[in-house]
Amino acid sequence: MSYRGAVLDLDGTIYRGRDRLPGARAAVTALRDHGIAICFFSNNPTKTPDEYVEGLAALGIDASPAEIVSAASVTTTYLRREHPEDEIFLVGSPGLRGQLDAADLALTDDPDEADVLVASYDREFDYDRLTDALRAVEAGATFVGTDPDMTVPGSDGRLVPGSGAMIHAVAGVADREPDAMCGKPSVEAVDAAVDVLDAPPEECLVVGDRLDTDIALGARCGMTTVLVLTGVTDADDLDEADDLADPDGTDSYTDDADDARRAGDPVPDFVLSSIGDLDSLL
Repeated sequence: MSYRGAVLDLDGTIYRGRDRLPGARAAVTALRDHGIAICFFSNNPTKTPDEYVEGLAALGIDASPAEIVSAASVTTTYLRREHPEDEIFLVGSPGLRGQLDAADLALTDDPDEADVLVASYDREFDYDRLTDALRAVEAGATFVGTDPDMTVPGSDGRLVPGSGAMIHAVAGVADREPDAMCGKPSVEAVDAAVDVLDAPPEECLVVGDRLDTDIALGARCGMTTVLVLTGVTDADDLDEADDLADPDGTDSYTDDADDARRAGDPVPDFVLSSIGDLDSLL
């Protein structure tokens, strides 16, 4: 099959922490050589598109801001559409706050006056911030999360808490789930990626290291899904799907994949050791 577009996860797929993963630059070059449009999509909500472009450039990978989508940009688009005039109380990073400010969204420091609570990755998250978030929800604020990632891969090979850890803490004390979750694999995330690629989802592939976000996003809209084992998911996580075939050096799921999809589990169409093996699919 030939593809017209590719959604590429970043942390755990293109790089891990500050280090470029083996074969990542060659894989991006191969996609461009095949005339395949690229959407770099990260659930990290702390950086702007320009910062992602600069970070990729430092790793020797060329990208443009128009090719970047993040949980922050999807959340900003969602808020501009659904809550353009509402007061927003943010539990999140300075980077996300700056993007909401730049979009002319109204931010408040008073949780009791908030129409919307946005919960996200926050290195300053503590008891007081958790209490403020609870006060906002108690006051009737709509509860929005940027992304569900409970952990993210660190440069030392160990996992660190992600946005999902803070969002789940708020959900726990508030005894309610978020009203909206904007990052992968949400409908809003699918729409943002498809807009960048300007191609039907069934003619695109998604490459990432997480079953519950990257693979789930592709499965939701009919993209070919490719899991790489350089991030959060490892081979042990795939034990339940044991009907693997390896006819040409690329593992692919057969009967178990169909069964798992019917059960609602996110199962990849292909599994690669790293994105460096992507050219075997092209």
